[in-house]
Amino acid sequence: MQGECKLGIARAESDSIPTPTDLAFRSGRDENQNPGYDGGAPELDFGSPRNSSVFYASADVKGFHYDANVVFNEVIQSSVHRLQFGQTLSISHPIVKGFAVSGEIRRFTQPFLRGNAVGNLWAISYTAKRNLVFDAGFESTSTHWEGFAGLTYLLPHRLW
Repeated sequence: MQGECKLGIARAESDSIPTPTDLAFRSGRDENQNPGYDGGAPELDFGSPRNSSVFYASADVKGFHYDANVVFNEVIQSSVHRLQFGQTLSISHPIVKGFAVSGEIRRFTQPFLRGNAVGNLWAISYTAKRNLVFDAGFESTSTHWEGFAGLTYLLPHRLW
């Protein structure tokens, strides 16, 4: 199979009750990890999974928003398939009008190295409009620090 297939199922939202969601991915790599349409670049410290499943919950509690994730990945090296586990926790909080600060910690097993990859991320975001958010920050992986900047734009009309 080439390309990528994503499935997300969201359940009822609430301000204080966690919203559980699950997501399944399949990358466009073949048995030897040759890229199909996935771009071929590995994802930071946790490699490039062939199949992935993410279970997460999010909620707003006393002015803080959190996302907790549990990740199951199939990683392949040569013709050996192994299961990789990961956990992430993200917390964000508004600081002044339009600005928010966010932090994330994450851990992924490294099944071929018999170790763990850990990292954290810190960011500040600015909501310019309801559908436009700018963010910048830095993150630490198990091997180095890097900075980032980006934006999120929500299209004003549905495409389908």
